[in-house]
Amino acid sequence: MNRASRDGRRAVLDSVRAALAGGERTSAESIPREYRRQRPVESPAELFRERVADYRAEVRAADSAGAPEAVLRALEHAAAGRVVLPEGLPATWAEPLAERYETFDDRPPLPTATLEGVDAVVTTCTVAIASTGTIVLDHGPGQGRRALTLLPDTHVCLVPASRIVDDVPAALAALDPGRPMTFVSGPSATSDIELERVEGVHGPRDLHVVVVDDA
Repeated sequence: MNRASRDGRRAVLDSVRAALAGGERTSAESIPREYRRQRPVESPAELFRERVADYRAEVRAADSAGAPEAVLRALEHAAAGRVVLPEGLPATWAEPLAERYETFDDRPPLPTATLEGVDAVVTTCTVAIASTGTIVLDHGPGQGRRALTLLPDTHVCLVPASRIVDDVPAALAALDPGRPMTFVSGPSATSDIELERVEGVHGPRDLHVVVVDDA
């Protein structure tokens, strides 16, 4: 680093220190939050399904009794054969899968090479956002660690309708900021240098969402 660069860096840092020394620090609680916290939505579940479908994800609806069959149909559509089930996935959803597929338990954590050979993962979620069609995982029970939802080619997510909120502020209010979070808006997709859509580069190529009416 030459002298001019050092002097410039020192000047910037001196300005930052002076600004910090002359002002009062504010806590997160004292920051004004006067933006709209709710978006009137007649049917959050219906809007959520529409927005998820916009991302080229497959969407199904089922009641609690029909959820296992909906998951089986999703896995058949994805031609999955090997499925990983995270710890804490409800037994009523997990047991029918174990009867038909080769399933893997992530206890202890599966090696990366094993995960790369798995076709699909089935999880639930913490909250879902109707206005954006986004699923949020905090990797608690039934969701597994982040690697489980990144390496398999297909992600099947069971979303209880009671966990669908209208907009982002309501979702953030339902989340614990101390937990790791993954926001999923459709299957993984990017564009190459010629702006051609390429799927499955940074995560699952296919996303199947089952909205479960748990009222």
